[in-house]
Amino acid sequence: MVDIPRAASNFRFFATGIMHFANESHQMEDKAVNYTLRQPIGIVGCISPWNLPLYLFTWKIAPALAAGNCVIAKPSEITPVTAFLLGKICKEAGLPDGVLNIIHGVGQHCGEAIVKHPDIKAISFTGSTKAGERIAGIAAPMFKKLSLELGGKNPNIIFNDCNWEKMLTETIRSSFGNQGQICLCGSRILLERTAYENFKKHFIPIAKKLTVGDPLDENSKQGALVSKVHFEKIMNCIAVAKDEGGTVLCGGHAVQLTGRCAGGYFVEPTIIEGLDQNCKTNQEEIFGPVVTIQPFDTEEEAIALANATNYGLAATIWTQDISKANRMAAKIECGIVWVNCWLVRDLRTPFGGMKNSGVGREGGWEALRFFTEAKNVCIQY
Repeated sequence: MVDIPRAASNFRFFATGIMHFANESHQMEDKAVNYTLRQPIGIVGCISPWNLPLYLFTWKIAPALAAGNCVIAKPSEITPVTAFLLGKICKEAGLPDGVLNIIHGVGQHCGEAIVKHPDIKAISFTGSTKAGERIAGIAAPMFKKLSLELGGKNPNIIFNDCNWEKMLTETIRSSFGNQGQICLCGSRILLERTAYENFKKHFIPIAKKLTVGDPLDENSKQGALVSKVHFEKIMNCIAVAKDEGGTVLCGGHAVQLTGRCAGGYFVEPTIIEGLDQNCKTNQEEIFGPVVTIQPFDTEEEAIALANATNYGLAATIWTQDISKANRMAAKIECGIVWVNCWLVRDLRTPFGGMKNSGVGREGGWEALRFFTEAKNVCIQY
């Protein structure tokens, strides 16, 4: 379980963080002193996605409440139940009526009404880049504060000198965790050419052993995709990859289960090679259990491949050469870089992306700054 423990951590973290959130003062010698007030915005809108429905919902709500705002929050219409239960828990905990308002509905009606409402002064959204573009188009002319955490096409850069055992374990996670339905998943695996064949030799058999099945079965390592629409999208993406000349090394098929999960939307972990960086498969977010592998010869080529998309959310670098890791981390165009690990999260750190992966940052002081307005007060001596 990920959602419930992380949701609890989100509330605990920001409840503590707000007590240490300090204002600044600036003294002008023999003239005046300036100090900064950070005051609640008032009413803010928080819109979260379906892939980690409670985890990401509370990641927005907790700092907004801690900063003193009232919140209008909308979960994805695909995964509404945990948000409904959170509302009941907050009411039982004594949160006053009107402080946290959870509403349900589809994005183009309910979500758009939140974005358009003149009394809602800030919008925090996590979801697709297309939806983020629509939100920005509505909110920007109204001069609302915006935090948009959008899509990713994240590179996983692997050098031959890495710790192979750890790399393989974590790359399986970063490729197929939550069926690839995590914005931080590494969907483009970039391999130093001297490591390419050895990686395939070890990685493909591990992926083939991932049991696709009922998520209540302890032996299952891959559950269902979220919906029929998303399932059809993933299967179409695999078909497109084949049409573009890709070779499916593993997976590529739907899985039909019996019993409780009969008729569910299950897809095999899929690995594809032979595609160039400019093809649709390597440019557009798939958001499913599908990864591509590509070779590179030099650091410069790896950086060029890593940066060759319109996205810039996260990257992973695998090498024992710390100087190389630091050089590359500085040059990769993304908001988060993991070196020799994946999805290690410190809630104090800024979280967000560059380019089409969004604007603004969440987490730590960044979130509390977003959900407050800064006011300078100058007092002359």
